[in-house]
Amino acid sequence: MSIPYRLIRSARKTLAVQILPEGEVVVRAPRRMPAAAIDRFVEEKRGWIEKHLANRPLAQPTFSEAELRRLARRAQEEIPAAVARFAPLVGVTYGRITIRAQRTRWGSCSSAGNLNFNCLLMLAPARVREYVVVHELCHRKEMNHSPQFWAEVARVLPDYDTSRQWLRENGEALIGRLPK
Repeated sequence: MSIPYRLIRSARKTLAVQILPEGEVVVRAPRRMPAAAIDRFVEEKRGWIEKHLANRPLAQPTFSEAELRRLARRAQEEIPAAVARFAPLVGVTYGRITIRAQRTRWGSCSSAGNLNFNCLLMLAPARVREYVVVHELCHRKEMNHSPQFWAEVARVLPDYDTSRQWLRENGEALIGRLPK
């Protein structure tokens, strides 16, 4: 029996599978990739998908609008200070900083140097927030996830992988508590 999934095609070059907090399987694929190749990819990932669907945490209460506003206010106080502290260590400048409650990203960096951060980072350990800040600042040098990019992150935060792992293990549960 095949695994049901929602397909999203875009200008991307690679295939990716994601399990949303509510348990929906989403596959992201290049626009012109044949359906058979996508189905093979999903079948190859069957073990990973089933394991993660089985290990999903029990549903937590949804964040209220008031809770999200409080988190955003805290983030607006703390994250810009962290950006200002780490930007000279990375050796970059930056533009505007925006705080939002985002469903798919912890942070992002535009080509103009504007930075966006998820207010839910305030529920993560400080070292995880610092990792996301450094990660986005390093995109000011490398707008990709090449080996050079990761070397730059490691230069500033040699133990960044522990924070990255924390987000992999705990991030979905936090984002899953955002209101629909």
